[in-house]
Amino acid sequence: MIDRRALLSRSSLLLAASALPGAAAAQSRDKGTAVRTLPPFYEDIEYRTFRWFWETARRDNGLVPDRYPSPSFCSIASVGFALTAYPVGVERGWITRAEARDLTLTTLRFFWEAPQGPEPSGRIGHAGFFYHFIDMISGERFGKTELSSVDTTLLLMGVLFAGQYYDRADAKEREIRDLAQKLYARADWNFFRADGRKPVSMGWHPERGLIPSSWTGYNEGMFVYILGLGAPVHALPADSWDVWTATYPHSWRGEGQTRHIAFAPLFGHQYSQIWIDFRGIRDAVMREAGMDYFENSRRATYAARAYCIANPQGWDGWSKDIWGLTACDGPGDFKITFKGKPTEFFSYSARGPLGQPDGRDDGTLAPTAALGALPFAPEIVIPAAEAMRREHGDLLYGKYGFFDSFNPSFRWTDRKLSNGRVDPARGWYDTDYIGIDQGPILLQAANYRSDFVWKRMRSCAPIRKGLKLAGFTGGWLA
Repeated sequence: MIDRRALLSRSSLLLAASALPGAAAAQSRDKGTAVRTLPPFYEDIEYRTFRWFWETARRDNGLVPDRYPSPSFCSIASVGFALTAYPVGVERGWITRAEARDLTLTTLRFFWEAPQGPEPSGRIGHAGFFYHFIDMISGERFGKTELSSVDTTLLLMGVLFAGQYYDRADAKEREIRDLAQKLYARADWNFFRADGRKPVSMGWHPERGLIPSSWTGYNEGMFVYILGLGAPVHALPADSWDVWTATYPHSWRGEGQTRHIAFAPLFGHQYSQIWIDFRGIRDAVMREAGMDYFENSRRATYAARAYCIANPQGWDGWSKDIWGLTACDGPGDFKITFKGKPTEFFSYSARGPLGQPDGRDDGTLAPTAALGALPFAPEIVIPAAEAMRREHGDLLYGKYGFFDSFNPSFRWTDRKLSNGRVDPARGWYDTDYIGIDQGPILLQAANYRSDFVWKRMRSCAPIRKGLKLAGFTGGWLA
């Protein structure tokens, strides 16, 4: 089984990014919540992506698969994205509020009532946290998967959003709010520091204890510390944000207007910012840098695209509009001669520009990498979405929107693939949708249109508390 958090253990060299147009447009989005429009084709992407969550969720327990249509266990992170997606469907008129409310309540009840404990089997989690992957029917730990600090955070972000959205006086919405607070309060964030370390461990196995690797910046772990600091019962120590940012110096890349804290896979720049509006608020690091994390993600998006345009590995099919590197499926684990040189390809793996922390490049692109950056850089993301549909849509776009990934250079038909299919003339195409990649596509479009998730989470007390304890000031937090 793939341990996705182990993907964060690699590091690499240096990348020089290109110039960044569009800064003024990005700054203008910091103000207000005016509705912004998207081309008609984008609504089809949103609707199909929403249907993935709505149609794959079990109605008896609310669990959502890691992937589909391949047979799959549940990913608790997928559930967190789903809980946030259902209100998008309500506001867009795709489902009723009552339908979304009832499925949300079923989900929260299941996670609250399912048994927890240190036993290696028969449990959904321990210490208020949950196993990364769980059985779709029973909710019990799947295989030897880890108790995950970051995937539980993704779940809790969806839980807390539900608590913000369902604000009416009826009994079911009151119960959603109550369960959201109970689930969050139960999580013991210091369990992941029980061996004396200062940072938060990536996970725990009942068979061998805490995972040696810890969450230190910069990657998708930002919101682990925000929620941990804001916890009402088992909060992280007050200096935890300093622990998180202490490793930033090795992550800076670029100069001048391209300078940013880098992390090669774009999901690291997107996940926390799906729920937390970082526009105009700054911690000590960003105050010194003269920007905010939203701007940092905009620069990172442009740097990722610049790498794909430069295409140093010489992959087929990459261009200014066909780009996007992140964690995603790949054709398989092969070493093959490509254009006269030995080349390694991978199955599921984190991908990003070589020269950035955790860089890896095997020619595989993922639509979510670009579309998940929509609020940061719509001027390059919208053309990318349109180009991927136009040039690859017959193989890359289906019932639930974009399939997870594709590799235009991989054309070997004599290999046993980890997933997907090969078109000898056009490359490898995934045949699965993955929940943690579907989520950013839908939810970042909702944020771009109307700050949909952000404006509700700005009033979420734990988010506000966590940000203030981390030293954030200014903007909407004032």
